[in-house]
Amino acid sequence: MAAAFDVSQVRARFPGLNQPIVLLDNAGGSQVLDTVIDAIHNYLSKTNVQLAATYSVSQTSTQLYNAGYKAAAKFINASPDEISIGVSSTQLLHNLSTAFDFQPGDEIIISNLNHEANSAAWVRIAQRLNLTLKIWSGKGNNPQCDLESLKPLLSDNTRIVACPHASNITGTITRVKEIADLVHSFPKALLCVDGVALAPHRQVDVKALDVDFYVFSWYKVYGPHIAQLYASSRVHDQINSLAHYFKPTQPPQNLDTKLNLASASYDFVPSLPLIVDDYFGGDDSEKVKAVWSAIADHEELLQEILLKFLRDKAEEGIVTIYGEPRSSKDLRVPVISFTVKSMSSRLVVEGVEKISNLGFRNGHMYSHRLLRDVFGLEDVEDGVVRISMLHYNTEEEMHEVVKVLDQVISGA
Repeated sequence: MAAAFDVSQVRARFPGLNQPIVLLDNAGGSQVLDTVIDAIHNYLSKTNVQLAATYSVSQTSTQLYNAGYKAAAKFINASPDEISIGVSSTQLLHNLSTAFDFQPGDEIIISNLNHEANSAAWVRIAQRLNLTLKIWSGKGNNPQCDLESLKPLLSDNTRIVACPHASNITGTITRVKEIADLVHSFPKALLCVDGVALAPHRQVDVKALDVDFYVFSWYKVYGPHIAQLYASSRVHDQINSLAHYFKPTQPPQNLDTKLNLASASYDFVPSLPLIVDDYFGGDDSEKVKAVWSAIADHEELLQEILLKFLRDKAEEGIVTIYGEPRSSKDLRVPVISFTVKSMSSRLVVEGVEKISNLGFRNGHMYSHRLLRDVFGLEDVEDGVVRISMLHYNTEEEMHEVVKVLDQVISGA
């Protein structure tokens, strides 16, 4: 991808955009890069064999697989032995919670802004081991994972604090480094961050953030349907192995050996260098920085078009915006949710679909606790209308969204 942003050039890299629909459900899954599709096809056509054998095709396959892990680790500034790749963020977090070395009296704190993936695993293990579970509550229509509401929950018994890097409903960005500093001021406390809603929009550096665990999904970052978990090497001794008994249990055992119940997808992992190196710039740190900056700038333009319309409707008492109402790239990513007064979210979506080729959705998006406990929505299943953009969307598309929404809402 060129650092100088050209949306037509970007769109040419995503074959899934070549159909008569405007895809605006990107927080549920992005379109896939052309080179990623080619890499998966090539792997299945030429190197689809078991890894680590001595024959030549297996050696080639193993090299491609290992290169995928190296690229995946580089994407978040980690080392390959600090990551595990699996089928989903939900599964990886359940594996982590099962393998983590909890002790009697330990306490777990979960944000109710979480996608359920970063809550359910910790709730389940707390119930199973009779650990204390505390809820870190947000407030209002733009709830935050703020330090002041976290401080009273922390204690010397805190083991895990779980929060999102950005909410998959509100798009509001969490100040993770400040939270990490506070959490680490307690002797046993570790921070687990869900980066699924943030990773498609911003560069992630797990070392700079100083997180202990970080998870995100590659299928929302232009790749195949796999996910990735980071665990800092400093906490590996607190993670028990889920592996078969004959697997090594002492260093230099890596995280993936401990947590992955089998190998990650052979055909998907080798495609990751095409995202990290080809699309984002790989080892050229200045190019990588420029690409991410261009993405953020373009997405800020996109979300301002929609947010301005919604702010106007909110002033009229017609719409409620959930999340940061301003479009600043420093405050939010382009995941925008709202409800319409006296109109179900489902009817809004259906109304849009009847008169346009726009594709987005309604519901709770697996942030059930947020909609129920913070927003107080009566019908959580109907939930909110969520429109989520990526940098391959255009300003023209967003103007069309505003035009159609205005027509649907006025018609109601």
